[in-house]
Amino acid sequence: MGYQDAREALESRNREVKRELAAREDAPPETLYYLACDDDSEVRQCVAANPATPIHADELLQTDTDDDVRVELARKFGRLLPDMDDAERLNLRERVLRLIERLAADEVPRVRAMLAEEVKSCPLIPKRLALQLARDTEIAVAAPILQYSPLLSDEDLVELIATARVEGAIEAMAKRAHVSPAVSEAVIATLDIAAIGQLLANDNAQIREDTLQQVIAQAADIQSWHKPLAMRPGLSLRAMKRISSFVSRSLLETLANRHGLDDETRDLLKSRLQSRLEGPAKEEAPAGPLAAIKRAHEEGRLGDDEVMEAATLQQRDGVALALSCLSGAPLERVDAVLKSKSGRAVTALCWRAGLSMRTALEVERHIALVEKAHLLLPRAGTDFPLDEEEMRWHLDYFDIEA
Repeated sequence: MGYQDAREALESRNREVKRELAAREDAPPETLYYLACDDDSEVRQCVAANPATPIHADELLQTDTDDDVRVELARKFGRLLPDMDDAERLNLRERVLRLIERLAADEVPRVRAMLAEEVKSCPLIPKRLALQLARDTEIAVAAPILQYSPLLSDEDLVELIATARVEGAIEAMAKRAHVSPAVSEAVIATLDIAAIGQLLANDNAQIREDTLQQVIAQAADIQSWHKPLAMRPGLSLRAMKRISSFVSRSLLETLANRHGLDDETRDLLKSRLQSRLEGPAKEEAPAGPLAAIKRAHEEGRLGDDEVMEAATLQQRDGVALALSCLSGAPLERVDAVLKSKSGRAVTALCWRAGLSMRTALEVERHIALVEKAHLLLPRAGTDFPLDEEEMRWHLDYFDIEA
């Protein structure tokens, strides 16, 4: 397109003509720069979306007051960056990356989300930018990077899991095309039911046998885990036997068919199912949660498994009794800690009771009802994030002997 044709289009003052001109990749750079300042926001959107727009016009549009203009700019640069040749990248790299970093910090989530969606699989953006987007407080921004970015190492993912504060962030990481055993363990350590369900459904997630056994131990009352557990590839016979003790008849058939079990093993699993179905009619009603906790304590087997199960089932009185028995603290002081909704105080009490940080997190979530933003998460997936001195301080605050 020649300068004269572009000039005539501008002088026509026809909005449709200007929008068409702003979208043309053969329009003169000076014309596109001029249109970047046009009063019509739709014209500016066309300029922002145009891959032929000169970088200095794009820099101008990055501060545009219209959100849609900046969204188009984010969409364009997210798509252009991977397609730039080495010469272009060398000449424009600093200015383009500076522009992308500004878009990544845009106050409007929609702009950041568009950028994240477009660069999610790109290995050419700076790693710091990928981490910035991955830590965004909006799941629409963070999720694409968490699920797809090739720049995030296992160490990055474990740290992001441990510090996740946004609903759905851990789920996104559990869906990655390849999940290492270390990352799987970190996901499972959070006790995030939805995220663990996604991990189990991910055939490319590597889960160590002992870690999977921990999941199976908690799975009976978590219906959403049953199908992905039965469908997991490479289950050991031990795992299949344990899964068969709580899944439905149809899932038992699915498990047997998926893993090509022989007739003898099928019959064994079916007999277990039949015994389970007939069990309630023949056995006495199970003891209530308080009686179960008391009996476990008397028999010397009260620990993480029992407290975690009671917490998952939201058996508040049972958890409070268990914490009192294990910590030696009076029940009313345990109750005060749980009512405080303080993740730090709950964690300190669980530590005093000799329980793991994973159990403490479950108590925070389901019993103390600590707000998600204030949950105290495990360090490195399993460790207590507080030092002993601080935990003793929190116990002392509630007049509990440390």
